[in-house]
Amino acid sequence: MQLLWAFLCLIARAACLGELRAFVVPHSHMDVGWVYTVQESMHAYAANVYTSVVEELMKGKHRKFIVVEQEFFHLWWDTIANDVQKKQVHQLLQEGRLEFVIGEGHGFLYETFGMRPQFSWHVDPFGASATTPTLFALAGFNAHLISRIDYDLKDAMQKTKMLQFVWRGSPSLSENCEIFTHVMDQYSYCTPSQIPFSNSSGFYWNGIAVFPDPPKDGIYPNMSVPVTGATIHLYAQTMVANIKKRAAWFRTADVLWPWGCDKQFFNASVQYSNMDPLLDYINKNADQFGVTVQYSTVSDYFRAVYNRNFTWDIRNDQDFLPYSTDPFQAWTGFYTSRSALKGIARRASSFLYAGESFFTQYIQKYPAGSVCKLWALQQLRSLRWAVSEVQHHDGITGTESPKVKDMYMNHLMHGILNVKKVMASIILDIDNASKNEKFYSYVSNKNPGKQGTRNVEQYIVVYNPLAWNITTFVVVAMSYSAVSVYDELGHPVPAQIQSSAESPSTYDLYILVTLSGLSHRRYIIKSSAEKESVFFARSVKYGRKVIKGSARHSGHLIPVLNDCYTVMLEQDTHLMHSITDRETNLTVQVTQKFLEYHVNGDVQKGPISDNYLFTPSGSALEASEAVGLEVVSGNLVREIRQYFYRNITAQDYIYVAYSRIYSVPGGYDDKLLCHRIEQEYRVGPLELNREAILRTSTNLTNKQILHTDNNGYQMQKRPYKAYLNNTVARNYYPMVQTAYIEDDSMRLMLLAERSHGVSSQGNGQVEVMLHRRLWNNLEWDLNYNLTLNDTSVVQPTFWLILGTKAATVALYHTSALALEHRPVVMYGELTDEKPKHHGQHHSIQKDPVTLPDNLHLQTLSIPGWMYSSNHTEHLQNIHKGIRKQEDADFRRVLLRIRHIYEPGEDPVLSRPVTVNLKSLLKGLGTLVLVEERSLTGTWDINTLERWKWKSAQHLSKGLSNNIVKTTENSTVTIHPKEIRTFFIYFQDQ
Repeated sequence: MQLLWAFLCLIARAACLGELRAFVVPHSHMDVGWVYTVQESMHAYAANVYTSVVEELMKGKHRKFIVVEQEFFHLWWDTIANDVQKKQVHQLLQEGRLEFVIGEGHGFLYETFGMRPQFSWHVDPFGASATTPTLFALAGFNAHLISRIDYDLKDAMQKTKMLQFVWRGSPSLSENCEIFTHVMDQYSYCTPSQIPFSNSSGFYWNGIAVFPDPPKDGIYPNMSVPVTGATIHLYAQTMVANIKKRAAWFRTADVLWPWGCDKQFFNASVQYSNMDPLLDYINKNADQFGVTVQYSTVSDYFRAVYNRNFTWDIRNDQDFLPYSTDPFQAWTGFYTSRSALKGIARRASSFLYAGESFFTQYIQKYPAGSVCKLWALQQLRSLRWAVSEVQHHDGITGTESPKVKDMYMNHLMHGILNVKKVMASIILDIDNASKNEKFYSYVSNKNPGKQGTRNVEQYIVVYNPLAWNITTFVVVAMSYSAVSVYDELGHPVPAQIQSSAESPSTYDLYILVTLSGLSHRRYIIKSSAEKESVFFARSVKYGRKVIKGSARHSGHLIPVLNDCYTVMLEQDTHLMHSITDRETNLTVQVTQKFLEYHVNGDVQKGPISDNYLFTPSGSALEASEAVGLEVVSGNLVREIRQYFYRNITAQDYIYVAYSRIYSVPGGYDDKLLCHRIEQEYRVGPLELNREAILRTSTNLTNKQILHTDNNGYQMQKRPYKAYLNNTVARNYYPMVQTAYIEDDSMRLMLLAERSHGVSSQGNGQVEVMLHRRLWNNLEWDLNYNLTLNDTSVVQPTFWLILGTKAATVALYHTSALALEHRPVVMYGELTDEKPKHHGQHHSIQKDPVTLPDNLHLQTLSIPGWMYSSNHTEHLQNIHKGIRKQEDADFRRVLLRIRHIYEPGEDPVLSRPVTVNLKSLLKGLGTLVLVEERSLTGTWDINTLERWKWKSAQHLSKGLSNNIVKTTENSTVTIHPKEIRTFFIYFQDQ
């Protein structure tokens, strides 16, 4: 108690005298999945972090600690912590000595502890998106902390004391979602690791974690020299010098001093027993050192800065990408690394999105259904967890070791399988299927399992997870070509069948489906006589043509067209020549080629590429010399198949491009289908130390200005910049979903179903990195198996949209979401001879959930959280140990709606939209209560008050609450780029 009182006195003294005040923030940076799997890390050190930290915090009231990565904590809480430790955690949280920052699992933290993180700790992501601060503001955060930004920019910001600012990440939401942002200095989240008198580990007295097993004697490698009478002054001098060095880069006398680094505090006893006397020594000699020090949390530090009442500069929506650590280390390779994992992660996220709304509707419409609600929720939670886990900054980025990549893939595929089971079970239940009906589901567009056989009547159930009416094609693999397709009422359905490009013995059946918002339909596939069969598309095969070194020709062209586009192919090279927008009759020259960047793998010969870095040895080189061409022409689908060969005599092709355009019969909505060219590529296995790109070259005068999306939320302008070194790599940007180039007349857009790196290296060009295969002899990469020797074959898909700016603006937002959330196709078969009354099968709901084109249903789910919506009541329940008897709350529905347009982007679609939630959701039941919440659901929006930081535009600090409240009749007005979150409740049935 005396030590705590001494700290409080020193804080007051420092404030009065203007001394530097160091906020020592104990933490452990624990990567969920990087070099080691979750299980390996838990066993080697992560479990010991929480066990020992909780024990040590209980020994001293002055000690503190922040918890960052939540997966390890959650596992520790569920599988290791005993009742005493759990009680101690509750006490430490109440006392403010243990603090959750970021908090990936806000629902778990709030439900279990009543805690709502209000500060971020984004210390290791490789750059910083402008969308993230907006999302944190919407979640109720008061400050945002980042670290990894471009080295030369950080250096300039340090020199000018500009590392702290108010960030308005969204130009549309502006001050309503601004957030104070702190950029860590050059030492980042670690304390100095090399000090002259200690052996090697600086202020890390517990040493370095050992894998696979902790040492039995408790002696770890690189344990620092203990703090003793002989070393304490040396330690104090080193610490104070570092504090003063850091202080020179910031405006206030408050210094954030992170104490921790990767895999630290697995022996918190030795950590605190050395730091305690060191801090005490510095404080007792504060007059000599000019510094006071104290254990702190992140909130302690930000509150001190906030209370200074300084006026802060405003930063606009510009992000901090790309990120480089030196002239030859551009961290732009990870945008594409492990493309297969990126694809599976996006598919899993999309499948979760579909499964959530499907289950929510089932619960509301079929309360007496036979599918076990708790079982179904557990299956959904397995995929929620896997999708959340892979978002780790060494997960989705592809920068993990191969065994960790396998861990992520296994968790994702297991979760997908679980949700497939849920959706199939629901279909069987609501259709009351007979025992002779088999049912199975797949997430992919083409059925990779059973193919149709002549003695089995096959059917598919197609679910539209979007809250818009859609018209699109689904593809079913068949083993025979004479088929007919009918809807549930027995009416013929437009379809086309053609020989499969991937397998000569099979056929691809394209079925035109029309679905209302959040609804499903059944389509029956029957074998039939050839004359009654759907249209069989014929193909024309052309020989190989040499392209390398050939001049551009335009004399002999092959047209492929629908009502919206005319695609011209050069007969002399088999490459694309041009695309004409038939609405305006404007033609853009378009050529697409595969190229490869060659990279160095020997550190003795120069810079290298690896999981993170992209360092090409020179310009990209054409990967093929010859192209084979096949054009498939049908009444609904026209497909261009291009096969790229290393040379004219090569037996096997190395790249494939499939481009499809669609024609829709009269009476169907063809807006999105007609106005896109679907392109699917097959890339790999690559040769070693190659980085494969698709370069689209046009005659658009874009002046090398590119636009890419920030996390699928908003677009960012990317002007080309010249550097002394590594200019190619430093002009690569992340393309999460969208990229485009344009000039005064036309815009060419690419939409992607997974993340890629993208750049405009020349006027009229846009190139997308598709795949990487690398090896190098850097000892660090070899030791951790991070060389990225990826031998996989990847098959990314893009949608190309060409048109005027006005036309593409009206298309690309909905198209991008339609690509991400394609219909889920589930397959079944009927094996008896009795006729089926297909008309009896009905959709999950009679009244579809349909939003206007400028609003997106971001979330419709049953989270299952058990907490009271009343915060005071919830805290009282936690304090009393009261928990509801049910395993999950199935009454509360989580609803998020997002306006997908910016102000002024479109004369109509950029307007605010008023929605009556009762009318929108009447198909689910009678809405009786609407509660507006923060983005993650933990705050009642009426009580949420974030810190308002003083800036040039706001001359006083205070509390802000700028959210428009929900009206009593459940009518809400959603403004451009807003994301509104609600808890909604329906009348019991």
